Amino acid sequence: MMDPTTDNAGSTGDPGSARASLEALRAEIAKAVVGQDAAVTGLVVALLCRGHVLLEGVPGVAKTLLVRALASALELDTRRVQFTPDLMPSDITGSLVYDSRSAEFSFQPGPVFTNLLLADEINRTPPKTQSSLLEAMEERQVTVDGTPRALPDPFLVAATQNPVEYEGTYPLPEAQLDRFLLKLTVPLPSRRHEIDVLTRHAEGFNPRDLRAAGVRPVAGPAELAAARAAVAKTTVSPEITAYVVDICRATRDSPSLTLGVSPRGATALLSTARAWAWLTGRDYVIPDDVKALALPTLRHRVQLRPEAEMEGVTADSVISAILTHVPVPR
Repeated sequence: MMDPTTDNAGSTGDPGSARASLEALRAEIAKAVVGQDAAVTGLVVALLCRGHVLLEGVPGVAKTLLVRALASALELDTRRVQFTPDLMPSDITGSLVYDSRSAEFSFQPGPVFTNLLLADEINRTPPKTQSSLLEAMEERQVTVDGTPRALPDPFLVAATQNPVEYEGTYPLPEAQLDRFLLKLTVPLPSRRHEIDVLTRHAEGFNPRDLRAAGVRPVAGPAELAAARAAVAKTTVSPEITAYVVDICRATRDSPSLTLGVSPRGATALLSTARAWAWLTGRDYVIPDDVKALALPTLRHRVQLRPEAEMEGVTADSVISAILTHVPVPR
């Protein structure tokens, strides 16, 4: 692996160096965030798949810091929007502003015109404003006054949300949840990791100054483009494709669910499994790749029956049971 502190501005963008650069992201982010390796991996997978990520966890578990550290480790433009109950759709997408000097309306782009958009506490704002991101996330464009305007490439929305049980939160509509490639849960740290966090702060760590913490860009558009091209060449056998389909179809027959995984979700699982296979150094997908990404890719695409929810059943437990029972290709 390359030195994580190396500046990659001059990288050739070949697949080998691209993989090393993306692996180095973990080392860079670890300089700021402790014990969230699974979430870091999920963010890298989303970058490779041109997908968006929803990070869920209670306040104070470094969800925002995680995305900010990712942005600092990438040579990409980034913006942050704090979602609040009074946030308007135009505050995100931009709006037409009248120019008295030219007597014409001109478009002022909003913060969505960036490579990496941090949508902080997205479920603190009402559904009308949440839905303003739908077109941007799916079509990678924004339409204002009938005129579509393309967003930069790459474009990724990393949204954080508090659990819906918290006061002042609005559950995301199913249509918007389905636009997120992954839903990553950010748990409370273990005792050992929490001690590490406090030790860093006692030694002067400032989460608002990631440069001082040593976080440096280790990947940029060239590495990302090379990595995506390599992922697209990762081989998927017919048996693996059938395995993905069988898992998703099993969710539709589950007695604990009112809504199973759609074909869009099956496509997402195949994409994330390919990205994970490539990250781990293979050019072909195996069943373990599918199993590794099934929970974060599918957990937000199913709906529990009320009676199952009352019995303590969770989306994760249903999907885990399905993974146990669906025959694995040999």
